[in-house]
Amino acid sequence: MNTIVAPSVPSSPGLMAVPLSLWRQAWRGDPVLMAFACLLLALMLPMAFGLALDDRMLRGAPIWLKPMKFALSLAVLAWTTAYFAAWVDGSQRRTLAVLRWTVITAAGFEIAYIALQAGRGEASHYNVGDPFHGTMYTLMGIGAVLLTASQGWLAWLVAHHARPGMAPAYQLSVVIGLAMAFVLGTAAGAPLSALQAPPASALPLFGWSLFGDLRPAHFVGLHAEQVLPVIGAWAVATRLNSARGIVISSAAAWLLLFAALFAMGLIGARPATGF
Repeated sequence: MNTIVAPSVPSSPGLMAVPLSLWRQAWRGDPVLMAFACLLLALMLPMAFGLALDDRMLRGAPIWLKPMKFALSLAVLAWTTAYFAAWVDGSQRRTLAVLRWTVITAAGFEIAYIALQAGRGEASHYNVGDPFHGTMYTLMGIGAVLLTASQGWLAWLVAHHARPGMAPAYQLSVVIGLAMAFVLGTAAGAPLSALQAPPASALPLFGWSLFGDLRPAHFVGLHAEQVLPVIGAWAVATRLNSARGIVISSAAAWLLLFAALFAMGLIGARPATGF
């Protein structure tokens, strides 16, 4: 298995490492971004108290559930960005700093507004009933695009400025995963911003529906950046001769899954009415 020569970055793709080791590797990649991820996770505690003590509902769901889910999702995004930043060589330090603050600024705005609206008992998404809420929803859309675009930017950096010793098949899996998160996440996110999800839920854990709901496709598109690198890490760690082929075929399968969910999400979808 290929190894990294620099001691400040992960010495293996990470599949066989324990979660604590992966966490430490991400800290070495970008400690500021990881501190932000920890802040987001810490914010889930008061949100959990709100979930337990505040019985208000919005569109059939507890009002503090959405802020908790977004805090977790954005923390995972920050962790993923920091982890893969460790694979970029030192010549891109300034570029990575710009990338870091793009993620922190956009994610910080998103979670602050979503939590504010939860505290006020109002919706954050699709709430365009007056100029203030319309402007804020537009800014949320810009922030979401910046977050997904940051992953495409990171894909380019890993593709062209990876540290020496990165296994080619693993590098390919990281680049494709990050690029797919950008392209597919944006492809589902753009129409999702105008198509309101149905209140009924066919997926209890997430509160989503399979039809008329683009959130499952959006979720699958965004998380290509975690799934494909895990597959690439496994292929490299097991020293499979066809590691590159496994990465490419897995990416194709993930794309087909996204396409199926996207098509199902458009069936019966209805335009958002606003509030």
